[in-house]
Amino acid sequence: MSGLLALTRAISPRIVECELTHLARAPIDVARAESQHRAYEAALTALGATVQRVAAAPEHPDSVFIEDTALVFDELAVLTRPGAVSRRGEVVAVEQALAPHRALARIEAPGTLDGGDVFVAGRRVFAGRTARSNDAGIAQLATLLAPHGYAVVPVEVTGCLHLKSAATALDDATVLINPAWVRADAFTGLATVEIAAEEPGAANIVRVGSTLLMAAEHPRTRTRIESRGYLVHTVPADELAKAEGAVTCCSLLFTLHSS
Repeated sequence: MSGLLALTRAISPRIVECELTHLARAPIDVARAESQHRAYEAALTALGATVQRVAAAPEHPDSVFIEDTALVFDELAVLTRPGAVSRRGEVVAVEQALAPHRALARIEAPGTLDGGDVFVAGRRVFAGRTARSNDAGIAQLATLLAPHGYAVVPVEVTGCLHLKSAATALDDATVLINPAWVRADAFTGLATVEIAAEEPGAANIVRVGSTLLMAAEHPRTRTRIESRGYLVHTVPADELAKAEGAVTCCSLLFTLHSS
């Protein structure tokens, strides 16, 4: 079997108790967040992915943000050790879902690493130094990936929760960035595209095949991306954003190996 698989997870009814680092707590309409999450899953399906929900974790307020629990490469999956202690129990079910598809490795104490702090462009893996991901976790990731030909590049991040709040790859040669949160020179050798300044969260996008999936709340940045020839699909995500989440956070998207 081959194709794209997207692992997702239901929204916990306790999402209103989510971890917050850079945002003030605001009321979250759980029903509306669930509607946005369903639209997100529908978009993934429309773009060619098979969506598989991992067992729900209602006891974990942040569990919908499944991206933070693992990193999936062609060669292996790395189970993370989330920087927020309250989130570490989320990893077990994700491990079970990934085991049929990849060899597994893991980040161990004292390392911490959130999947939201890592993105790949070609054979370079950019890893953000943040409150959730420390040098020990980044160093372990580098050791795990070196035998497979990846180079891990630490990146300084300020003003936001994760690296992927500040930058994501539009393709293997181009990075979309918020220059207020990450420096363009962190991505030497790659082209950079700046978001619209009035849309600070717009740098978070998901590559789904040849299409970029992004939040509908960032129309000016969408125009900038489309003007460069990219195909863009949008979904509403403003309710999920109140939990300091974004479109990359809500799935683990990877290619299934032929069998």
